[in-house]
Amino acid sequence: MTNTRSIGEYQMQVINGVAERIHTIVAHTFNMGDVEDPDLYAAQPLWEWQESEQGRWIMEHAIDKPEWHRQTDTMNYGYKFAITAKLRGRDYTFWTMKWNSK
Repeated sequence: MTNTRSIGEYQMQVINGVAERIHTIVAHTFNMGDVEDPDLYAAQPLWEWQESEQGRWIMEHAIDKPEWHRQTDTMNYGYKFAITAKLRGRDYTFWTMKWNSK
């Protein structure tokens, strides 16, 4: 079941017999210039984020292992990387209050 609201999308998932709202978030993004092997060069910024306070928190609280995505940035002749994670409703609220309140 998917529901769209002003705060974003969520899905319902049963975890340990309890229905939970699951929010997919973009936890971190970064850009990279035009390099021969972008995945190899992305390893360092990915690792640095994972070892940050924010990254450690996401790695602990994400329902599944967070995923990274690469997209070609044609305007800047490079690449855009994004790390996405799925969080339970209470963890999503904490995340939003601590790191995503811009």
